[in-house]
Amino acid sequence: MIEVKPGNPYPLGATLTEEGVNFAVYSENAQQINLELFKSIYDSEPFEIIELKEKTEQVWHVFVPGLKSGSLYGYRAFGPYDPERGLRFNKNKLLIDPYAKSIGGKINWSDALFGYKIGDELEDLTFSDVSDTGNIPKCAVVDDAFEWGDVQRPNTPWSETIIYETHVKGLTYLRKDLPEYQRGTYLDLSSKSMIDYFHDLGITAVEIMPVQHRIDNKMLVDNGLNNYWGYNTIGFFAPDIRFSSQDTPLGQVREFKQMVKNLHDNGIEVIMDVVYNHTAEGNHLGPTISFRGLDNSVYYRLNEENPRFYDDFTGTGNSLNVRHPQVLQLIMDSLRYWITEMHVDGFRFDLASALARQFYAVDRLSAFFDVIHQDPVISKVKLIAEPWDVGPGGYQVGNFPVKWAEWNGKYRDSVRRFWRGDDGLTGEFATRLSGSPDLYENSNRKPHASINYITSHDGFTLLDLVSYLNKHNELNKENNADGTNENYGDNFGVEGQTDNPEIINKRIRRIKNLLTTLMVSQGAPMILGGDEILRTQRGNNNAYCQDNEISWYNWSLNGSSEHIRSFMKMLIALRATTPCLRRKEFFSGDVIAETGTKDVHWFNPAGKAVSHSEWTNPSFKALSVYISGMDSESNPDKAVSPSILLFFNAGKNTVDFSISDSITDEWEMVVNSFDALETFPVKFAEKRISMPPDSSAVLRSIMH
Repeated sequence: MIEVKPGNPYPLGATLTEEGVNFAVYSENAQQINLELFKSIYDSEPFEIIELKEKTEQVWHVFVPGLKSGSLYGYRAFGPYDPERGLRFNKNKLLIDPYAKSIGGKINWSDALFGYKIGDELEDLTFSDVSDTGNIPKCAVVDDAFEWGDVQRPNTPWSETIIYETHVKGLTYLRKDLPEYQRGTYLDLSSKSMIDYFHDLGITAVEIMPVQHRIDNKMLVDNGLNNYWGYNTIGFFAPDIRFSSQDTPLGQVREFKQMVKNLHDNGIEVIMDVVYNHTAEGNHLGPTISFRGLDNSVYYRLNEENPRFYDDFTGTGNSLNVRHPQVLQLIMDSLRYWITEMHVDGFRFDLASALARQFYAVDRLSAFFDVIHQDPVISKVKLIAEPWDVGPGGYQVGNFPVKWAEWNGKYRDSVRRFWRGDDGLTGEFATRLSGSPDLYENSNRKPHASINYITSHDGFTLLDLVSYLNKHNELNKENNADGTNENYGDNFGVEGQTDNPEIINKRIRRIKNLLTTLMVSQGAPMILGGDEILRTQRGNNNAYCQDNEISWYNWSLNGSSEHIRSFMKMLIALRATTPCLRRKEFFSGDVIAETGTKDVHWFNPAGKAVSHSEWTNPSFKALSVYISGMDSESNPDKAVSPSILLFFNAGKNTVDFSISDSITDEWEMVVNSFDALETFPVKFAEKRISMPPDSSAVLRSIMH
């Protein structure tokens, strides 16, 4: 029997000291909580059971002398099992600590994981007396010490940020230049090979899909699949052990920190995709693994009329109860931990609208935003919202507060539709190209509030967008009913892959148009990892459960993929060296005193200012744009900086553009979607340019 001490209620979780470990866990409605200590990850019996007899302000706590880093533990909560009152305590279920910094393995699925008797008529109203201790991976005590040295955060300004969204495993699992045992891990993402690749491409930040410890849904496991994307979190502090090269409970923590250190040492930021809107415990028929067993009515949004059921704004079965102060504290503590201990540079919040539902509707003044805004740590990093959920009124693009950037779904849809040739899109296309001031300027936000993207993990890859009209998610084993019906693609008359050179050339040109638009738009661009090497998911636009070649990056590049990668490098380099493409303020349209020109001009093919009737003409699909490099916003020191002239022809016919006589710059063609890459840059002295159907071009002024 270990002689324990009362310990302290804070900090929550397992806190290592020189003398031992302090344990603290929150539960308002439990009648008793036990701490159980184990010798291995899947032990069915603890070697020590300690009742937490101290309770301070709903926090149960104890100090256990002599425990070290790596000590394994779990909790057991006692209380009423009354689902119709929202109470689901079950003393037979071992529980993962919500504040665990390490979770030692994956769930071993069994009927024992459920708090009720599987197969009974009323199922969740029944009570399971079966122990699940051997099926639950144990939490591990973590020593936070790590040698960061003098490595500093890159602190890349938003105006210079280029985001590369990727999956930790998928990125490197097929790279033959990396050690086989290490592929698909945190260490390989930050290997010299990948850092050299990121530098060569020109990106400034990697946005990694969820790496907080997840659970593979039982339905997927039963079908031979898993939750590859990771949007099924159970541990908000614990990096997922699946991405560690070591099979130890502590290896993933050290390797995650080493990944961040390596990337920071090379000027690359790390943005985490985080899922605080729900947990992996699902709806009322889900397993009892952590939050549900510790205090179901505290951690989840329950139906007010019938607390047996959950309010679900996420489509996953439950929604975290962010209205409760303790749950809000859990999220804030988690965010601070990843910033202060793991050194990440920002977050992308999955289904962020769900976090803003203070009562029922999405509320811009909710406690969640208020707490983040005033927090001296969290408010300083990059904050990106996925500005929608699946509940009523959940689509909130443009409605998040100051300090927040947003995945701009309106940008994605408008740009796709414009290049597909849809009627009446040119006006909106111009607005999106300008950083979407209609969405962000009136709320005192800047162009970077718009995270511009064409594709993301959630949908078709760029190659598939121009190769498929219909989704092909059959391998997900949901009868192709999952995933959205994306209506903004164009397969040029041939479904899927083809050897037809004419179709291939049309697709490559369309891809170039989309990438060019992305990189010359005001705002912060995000690239879906693998698009630059023409990664395909074979038409699957919801590959969340495909941990195989459908999702892994194929690094066996062919001529087309090498070509697009080189094209992408050119565009990123152009953006990096041309300040007027990454303005910190919106276009004003005002005359610049030093030059007598406006900061932006919109021209029709005749070289005349676009008229109101043209903006509203459904068949107007050819546009040129002059962006001045000499405005005071781009050049606060009045330094010499190049101007840009853009040409877009989304129509089906060749268009001859005249360059306005008012534009007297000397030009070079730096990129277009229809000539060979080796021709760029080339001096362009003409006053006219012939643009083929479905094409784009960029001229840059020559500085003397």
